[in-house]
Amino acid sequence: MKQNTSKTGSRILLAAGSIMCLWVGAALTSALSSVGWSVSELAGQYMVAIGMVKPLHTLVDYYTHIKGIEYLLCVAFFVAFPVFFKYVNKAPAKVTASK
Repeated sequence: MKQNTSKTGSRILLAAGSIMCLWVGAALTSALSSVGWSVSELAGQYMVAIGMVKPLHTLVDYYTHIKGIEYLLCVAFFVAFPVFFKYVNKAPAKVTASK
């Protein structure tokens, strides 16, 4: 009885997974068809839709966006460079050999 229940449950999960895969494939195909089969355009529209990327309408918007990224890169460099410099200029460890 236990093995029969297990097989039934497995079949139900397999059927549900297959239906979901078909639905996802149909949705992705439809979305790609609507943007002219361009994956990058679809990804861009998705990121704008979820708010990850804001559309930039003017040059000032673009410059403000780039300036913010520039400041983040500067802070990352000011943190990473001293760490890298210390790593590169470590004093060599003394190794003793014994017979």
